[in-house]
Amino acid sequence: MIKNTKKEKAKEIGITASKEKNFSEWYNQTVLRSGLAEYSDIKGFMVIKPLGYAIWEKIQEVLDKEIKKTSVKNVYFPLFIPESLLKKEAEHFNGFIPEVAWVTKGGNKKLEEKLAIRPTSETIMYYTFSKWVRSHRDLPLLTNQWCSVVRWDTKATRLFLRTREFLWQEGHTVHKTKEEAEKRVKMMLDIYKRFVEEYLAIPVIDGEKSELEKFPGALKTTTIEALMPDGRSLQMGTSHNLGNHFSKVFNIKFFDADEKEKFAWQTSWGVSTRMIGAMIMVHGDDKGLIIPPKIAPIQAVIVPIFNKKNRNVLDKARKIKNELEEDFSIELDSREEYTPGWKFSEWELKGVPVRIEIGQKEIKNKELTLVRRDSGEKIKVKEAQLKKELNEILYKIQTNLYEKAKKFLQNNIHSVTNLTQFKKAVSKGGFVKAYWCGNPECEEKIKEETGAGIVVLPFREKKISSKCIYCGKKTDKVAYFARAY
Repeated sequence: MIKNTKKEKAKEIGITASKEKNFSEWYNQTVLRSGLAEYSDIKGFMVIKPLGYAIWEKIQEVLDKEIKKTSVKNVYFPLFIPESLLKKEAEHFNGFIPEVAWVTKGGNKKLEEKLAIRPTSETIMYYTFSKWVRSHRDLPLLTNQWCSVVRWDTKATRLFLRTREFLWQEGHTVHKTKEEAEKRVKMMLDIYKRFVEEYLAIPVIDGEKSELEKFPGALKTTTIEALMPDGRSLQMGTSHNLGNHFSKVFNIKFFDADEKEKFAWQTSWGVSTRMIGAMIMVHGDDKGLIIPPKIAPIQAVIVPIFNKKNRNVLDKARKIKNELEEDFSIELDSREEYTPGWKFSEWELKGVPVRIEIGQKEIKNKELTLVRRDSGEKIKVKEAQLKKELNEILYKIQTNLYEKAKKFLQNNIHSVTNLTQFKKAVSKGGFVKAYWCGNPECEEKIKEETGAGIVVLPFREKKISSKCIYCGKKTDKVAYFARAY
C-alpha cells in the first residue's frame, strides 16, 4: 500500500472545493473537515461533534437567558405523542402526516395505539395545558423547551439544514386576550432577530408568512429570513399567533374576572440548529469556517513557535493564556508533533476568530502577533496592551462580518414590476421584491413557473399601490420571493 505524502494528507484535511464555484461541495467539506458534524450510519441523521455542539451550547446560553428575561420557564414534555392526540387538530395533523415517524411496538408487544415521535409538541403540551389552566389567575402560562424533533424528510440530507432529527427550542404560551398573544408573538420574533443579527452577524428580513406558507393550524406566522451566498432564502426563526384555534380543540378555557368562561389565546415560537448551517454558509470561505466572536467557543488560539532549544516560548504562551482566560475563551495549541504552519491552517479551518502567534522575536520585543481570521490581517500588539487590543479586534471582526453580510443582502434584493423581469431576477438568485394581490392561486402559479415562492411579507416596506406581478390586479402588498432551503 502506498502511503500518502504530507502534501496529500493536508489536501484531504483542508477544503478543496471553491465556495464560489461549487457551493454545495464546499459546504459539505467545511462541515465535515472542520469537525462540526458528520453523517450517521442511520440514513438522514447526523452526529454533532464537539465543535458543532459547543456552538449550539453558546446559542442556547444566550437565547435561554433572553427568553427567561420575559418570564418564560423551561419545561420538558414526552418524546412520544399518541396518534389520537395528534389527530385532534385536523389541519395541524394533515400538515405533518408526510413527515411523522411512528412507533408501533414496545419491546415485543404491539402497541394498542401508535405513537408519533415528536415532530412538534403543540398537541401533547396543549392536552396538558387544559389541566393547568382553570382561571384567569393561571394566565399567562409561559413555557419553553429545548429538545429534538423528528420529521421523516425524504429529500437529500444536508448537515444542519435538512436532517430527519434536529435540535431546537420551542416556546408555547397561553394568554387571556388576542392582544396579549400578539404582543408575545412580536416580542419573540424581535428577540430572534436581535440574536441572529447581533450574535450570528447575519442580517434578516422580518415579516409574515403567506397563508400557504404559515404554520399548520396557526392564525398567522411571523418569520425572519436570511439570504445565503447561493442566492437561496433560509428561514432562521418563526413566531406563530395560534389564535384560539388549538384552545377550542384541546378545551383550554378559563374563568375570567367577569366570571365568564372563555377560550384562551396561544402562541408558539422556535429556532433550530439550522442557524449553525446559516452561519457556516454566510461567513465561511475557501479556508473553512469563520465563527463570529460572540458565538465562538474559542475566541482566540495561542500558537507558540518553539522547538527543543527555546522552550521558554511555551512557558510564555502558558502565562499569556492564564492572563487572558478570565476575559476570553482561549485555547493554547502546545502540540509538538505539528508544525506552526499546520496549526495555522487547522485553526483557520475551524474558524477561530483570532490567532495569537508568539516566538523568540515576539518575546524579545515584548509583543505578540495577532492574525484576524476574517481578513487575514496581521497586527503587532504590545504585551501590556494585549487584553485591550484583543477585545477591540474581536469587536471589529464581529462588526465586519455583519456589515459584509448586510452589503451582500442589499445588493441581492431585486425589485421587479413584471413577470419577465421576475423570471430573470429569480434565475440570478436572491430576494425578488414584487407586488402580489394576496391570492394563493397567483402564489402557486408563480412557484410552479419559476420555483420561487413567497418567503416573507415584510413588516417595513413602503407600500405604493401597484399591480400583482402575475394577474395584474391592483394591490399594495409587497412580497419577497425566493428559492428556499
